[in-house]
Amino acid sequence: MINAPDRRRTVELIEEAVDAGASPKKACEVLEISSRTYKRWTQEGEVKADGRPNAERPEPANKLTPEEKHQVLEICNEEAWQSLPPSQIVPALADEGVYIASESSFYRILKEAGQLHHRGRAQAPKKVSKPKSYKATAPNQVWSWDISVPQQAAGEMRDYGPSSSACRCW
Repeated sequence: MINAPDRRRTVELIEEAVDAGASPKKACEVLEISSRTYKRWTQEGEVKADGRPNAERPEPANKLTPEEKHQVLEICNEEAWQSLPPSQIVPALADEGVYIASESSFYRILKEAGQLHHRGRAQAPKKVSKPKSYKATAPNQVWSWDISVPQQAAGEMRDYGPSSSACRCW
């Protein structure tokens, strides 16, 4: 969303370029806006402000009532359902012939109530950090343990010692 002062400045620059002989379309391309946007901004001879913040946004007719939201929370907190995520609660309720809200509504209501967390007996997944990376800038700075087992010819011995093959300085 471009604020009103920036819109006015953009329109001034385009008008200045047009007065100097450029086409409005080329001037708009240089400023990386479409020529249709420029026309919409200057429709009635002046730069129009953005109407989106003041637009009327009526509530949807199918919005859940506070009673329905409370019913969703009651169901999710019942002992039979409290360990299950909404992705399992909603289909199970549908099998019983009960429909209150969609799965996404269940998730949204639980999030609003601060109850959207790991549900179930299994532990919540833990974040695993990436292993530390090392960069060699000279020989013998990074050593690694090579645990790969190459194919062995008959009668040869295997060596499982430390390897400097990972230390390549480019």
